[in-house]
Amino acid sequence: MKTVAKGTLRKMLSRLEAPVAYKISLGEEAVELNPLIGKTIQLAYSGSIHCVHCGRKSNKSFSQGYCFPCFQRLAQCDSCIIHPEKCHFEQGTCREPNWGEKFCMQDHIVYLANSSGLKVGITRATQVPTRWIDQGATQALAIIRVRTRLQSGSVEVMFKQHVADKTNWRDMLKGDAAPLDMRAEAKRLVAECKADIEGLGAKFGFFAISILNGIEPVSINYPVIQYPEKIASLNFDKEPIIESKLVGIKGQYLIFEAGVINLRRFSGYEISLGS
Repeated sequence: MKTVAKGTLRKMLSRLEAPVAYKISLGEEAVELNPLIGKTIQLAYSGSIHCVHCGRKSNKSFSQGYCFPCFQRLAQCDSCIIHPEKCHFEQGTCREPNWGEKFCMQDHIVYLANSSGLKVGITRATQVPTRWIDQGATQALAIIRVRTRLQSGSVEVMFKQHVADKTNWRDMLKGDAAPLDMRAEAKRLVAECKADIEGLGAKFGFFAISILNGIEPVSINYPVIQYPEKIASLNFDKEPIIESKLVGIKGQYLIFEAGVINLRRFSGYEISLGS
């Protein structure tokens, strides 16, 4: 195998095309992955982990790539990132107010996606459609726009009483989800939650929550030539060298004949790519 690139792994870069165009990010290098589908490649873990924020060497990765001091200190590692309805910026207790101002106090989108079935999710407006691609959604539709992360989390909590908020990653990797009428699903959900949406509008202000009308659903196709019948999960901590034919990419997963691996989980790992 000839080494193509080597460096600290980050989440894959993606671009909405037909199919999605992917690059693997290794340090300062970004290598196109779509041309490698159908070929045998090698990913080799050197044993070194470097924090994706400060760069210091670490024995263990926390929260997808951070060293323990950064994990404890950074606002982007706070529990409110997983539970946006618990955002405490307005209480003055954000770990990094400047970061919170930039990433949390901005417009967010509440959306429906179809990856392993219908689910509700949120993302910053600037992360559409990247967030949908990262989740392996084959269909997605923006349904509500809000002013802050806290507001988006409050809407999500309301909606998940009626629809799932998680993706079954194993089902997502077995093939495309059955197509849904996304506009009809959105209309149904908004109607079911009409009184609660009005309540949130009264709480946050009339202009804080905007229902989006006339938005077209987005269809997403992935570069996959073969889906696995059974899911075997690969792990650099157990198998530092993965060498197998790459048969597809979906979400943040590489699909090999030998199994699948979530590259985002191993952010911060020093990896070399060979082909």
